[in-house]
Amino acid sequence: MSVSKDVKPLPFVYQFIAGAIAGVSEICTFYPLDVVKTRMQLERGQSPSLVKSFQNIVRQEGFARLYKGLVPPLLLEAPKRATKFAANDFWGKTFKQMTGSKEMTQSLSILTGCSAGATESFVVVPFELVKIRLQDKATTFKGPREVIKHIVRHEGILGLYNGMESTFWRHLWWNGGYFGTIFQVKAMLPKADTPKSQLLNNFISGTIGGFVGTAINTPFDVVKSRIQGTQRLPGVVPKYNWSYPALALIAREEGVRALYKGFVPKVLRLAPGGGVLLLVVEFTLGLFRKALGPPYI
Repeated sequence: MSVSKDVKPLPFVYQFIAGAIAGVSEICTFYPLDVVKTRMQLERGQSPSLVKSFQNIVRQEGFARLYKGLVPPLLLEAPKRATKFAANDFWGKTFKQMTGSKEMTQSLSILTGCSAGATESFVVVPFELVKIRLQDKATTFKGPREVIKHIVRHEGILGLYNGMESTFWRHLWWNGGYFGTIFQVKAMLPKADTPKSQLLNNFISGTIGGFVGTAINTPFDVVKSRIQGTQRLPGVVPKYNWSYPALALIAREEGVRALYKGFVPKVLRLAPGGGVLLLVVEFTLGLFRKALGPPYI
């Protein structure tokens, strides 16, 4: 997100609110695709197609199952998205100061995005863990509270951070691809000279950024789902424990294609979702700037 030299950046609280509103908007629209994606990633061997997975869930478990585990992501989305955009803004300013660069560059955009993703990962792990346990077809948990109590009782409070390392890599690579692509695509699009064309550019660049980020980070998402979907037992070494060894293990046992399980529902969510995300963020920030007036507009 860039502003002209004459416009003062908005305070952190407005970045936070805009990111929160955008995150909640995106998840309410695309959540069923996330449920299907997780189911496909947890499958060993050949997993059903996107359409077949949807049909199986609705027919066998009811339509409401597509929204099972929605509470943790809803509770997470506000701080997660707010952290994403606020961290991106913070790291962007920091790296420009460190390098003496007055303008954002492609390499700085990627570095900024990766750093924002790494920052974001520390916020999301417990929520992601609870969501995965609820989305699993074999789950016996009735709600988030029951999952949390079970994890703390059997694994301790640190058990809520099971999958921290894989979540770190998932978010680092997605954000690097997302924000780096947005910078490049915006530079290639015709200059926006009206609010409508600006919103269109944001949607296009955000959608393409979402696709690229998803293509880069899906293998790490598969690994994260496998790690967080396995309940740890005392004295038993988990089959999937660390990201890069797990990537090699899955590729060896199930083939390289298995690293892209759930890619279709994931990209159907995160490509347009990335566009919606950026669109809502920029639109909301625009409203804030108008309401505050100079020097923010």
